[in-house]
Amino acid sequence: MEASVILPILKKKLAFLSVGGKDRRSGLILTIPLCLEQTNMDELSVTLDYLLSIPSEKCKARGFTVIVDGRKSQWNVVKTVVLMLQNVVPAEVSLVCVVKPDEFWDKKVTHFCFWKEKDRLGFEVILVSANKLTRYIEPCQLTEDFGGSLSYDHMDWLNKRLVFEKFTKESTSLLDELALINNGSDKGNQEKERSVDLNFLPSVDPETVLQTGHELLSELQQRRFNGSDGGVSWSPMDDELLAQPQVMKLLDSLREQYTRYQEVCRQRSKRTQLEEIQQKVMQVVNWLEGPGSEQLRAQWGIGDSIRASQPYTEHEIESQHSEWFAVYVELNQQIAALLNAGDEEDLVELKSLQQQLSDVCYRQASQLEFRQNLLQAALEFHGVAQDLSQQLDGLLGMLCVDVAPADGASIQQTLKLLEEKLKSVDVGLQGLREKGQGLLDQISNQASWAYGKDVTIENKENVDHIQGVMEDMQLRKQRCEDMVDVRRLKMLQMVQLFKCEEDAAQAVEWLSELLDALLKTHIRLGDDAQETKVLLEKHRKFVDVAQSTYDYGRQLLQATVVLCQSLRCTSRSSGDTLPRLNRVWKQFTIASEERVHRLEMAIAFHSNTEKILQDCPEEPEAINDEEQFDEIEAVGKSLLDRLTVPVVYPDGTEQYFGSPSDMASTAEHIRDRMKLVSLKRQQLRHPEMMTTES
Repeated sequence: MEASVILPILKKKLAFLSVGGKDRRSGLILTIPLCLEQTNMDELSVTLDYLLSIPSEKCKARGFTVIVDGRKSQWNVVKTVVLMLQNVVPAEVSLVCVVKPDEFWDKKVTHFCFWKEKDRLGFEVILVSANKLTRYIEPCQLTEDFGGSLSYDHMDWLNKRLVFEKFTKESTSLLDELALINNGSDKGNQEKERSVDLNFLPSVDPETVLQTGHELLSELQQRRFNGSDGGVSWSPMDDELLAQPQVMKLLDSLREQYTRYQEVCRQRSKRTQLEEIQQKVMQVVNWLEGPGSEQLRAQWGIGDSIRASQPYTEHEIESQHSEWFAVYVELNQQIAALLNAGDEEDLVELKSLQQQLSDVCYRQASQLEFRQNLLQAALEFHGVAQDLSQQLDGLLGMLCVDVAPADGASIQQTLKLLEEKLKSVDVGLQGLREKGQGLLDQISNQASWAYGKDVTIENKENVDHIQGVMEDMQLRKQRCEDMVDVRRLKMLQMVQLFKCEEDAAQAVEWLSELLDALLKTHIRLGDDAQETKVLLEKHRKFVDVAQSTYDYGRQLLQATVVLCQSLRCTSRSSGDTLPRLNRVWKQFTIASEERVHRLEMAIAFHSNTEKILQDCPEEPEAINDEEQFDEIEAVGKSLLDRLTVPVVYPDGTEQYFGSPSDMASTAEHIRDRMKLVSLKRQQLRHPEMMTTES
């Protein structure tokens, strides 16, 4: 039975012999790893039959230790496998170790079943956990699945078996064929020799078979003495399992027959081969010195673009030369092989042919290589020129489009993009100069043509074209730089324009905020004349800040007008911002004036009130003046009335200072002061009433 016939079954790894693994009795270890899926017993039986056919009878006589891995299976499957061993390998099984799972089967069932089948089985069956398996087998003889250190790769083993069986089959067939060929060549019968010529070549390559055998033998020996993974060496199951003697015997026979076969082939083909070599050498020399050289002389253009250079690079010259050079390599190898054979009668002629062939081919190859390098350099030059031209076209197209950015940020981004494109153009132009100079150097330093004679080749057209391309690119780049400078200046002015417009709009916002703060927070009129004067002074400073903001906005708007005239464009925001600025400033001015009037009235009210209320015995006639009381009362009422009147803007809109509660608090304070003045007035009119009440 061959492994290739049952390869799909063997790949399932239903059972395996851990190569190198032995039990304490030096018996082989057969492992049956059961899985969660249902195991096909027929396939398992086929696998066991194949595995047991590998060891020799001597190995089988020492008995097997079978490890049934039931950790992932059910008890009834394990029991079926154990009973199968009785039918497949009853005499060779010494011990069956059933590896139980962590969650063990029903102990009563398993215990009963083993005792029931013990006498009939003919071998000992034990239940053991994976960590207790070392009681029966050394750890170094167990695979890693059971906590051991023995390395086993099932696919590697299977591949080795396939190689071994294939080698055995091919080598046996090859030996028969070589023996027939060699024996036929020893007979002097001419007709017999002709009949042998019909089957002169073996069905398989002897070198391949020998190489396969050597690799197989080397692998087997290396694994025996060095270990499978470079670790501790292991001992295989005698030489029967690895079949080293069989491989060595087949290799020796193959080498002997193949040596005879090579000698037969050499003697038969030497005369014919020499004639063929002479004919092919003259064909190669005649073509290279004739049509090949003429083709290289006739083709020296490099084109003016990538597309124009393509036909030169794709020309059949290279392909034809490649074909003849391949013939040269083959001929050179054949001549070298004949020279190594050591036939003195052919050495002089072979060396002469080899020297002639090498001189012509190397000379032609150097010319072709120079041509190919020149075309490659031309392609690179045209490629760089094309890329640079596209970059310049893109930059020029960007410069020809009128600038209409939305804001300063987009202008900055456009400026950055322009600088990047210009820098890319600089880099591309520098690369073009380097490629162009390298191409010019190759043209000027061209080698001599064949036969040691200098052949004048007209390259003026190529040189003029290269220099013209570099000069044209330089002029285009200079024009783009000039346009970039103009565009940069214009865009910087636009940045200033947008900045002025943004700052002017910000000034309007600031002035609006000042107006809002004036109406909402500048409410108090002070509790006395001194505090009111302080508030008036602060208000004037507040007005100065607003005036500065307004002047700043006006200056920015004037700057936008100048920039727009320079750029010959209409500002988007000046027509809207200036009316807004003037409107807000007018509203602020009206509200500020109203605030000043109220503070001035409050100062007058508090000043007169304080004069009346303070004790001034040295001026009783002033205190008794009724007109002062009337004036205070009139100012107080006027001030109260003014608190209830809103600020009216030119557009008809109204705005109050503070909230109603703020106005009520201020009005309440004024009324309290007026009540005190009224009380003081009554005291002065009827002092006796106040004395009696006191």
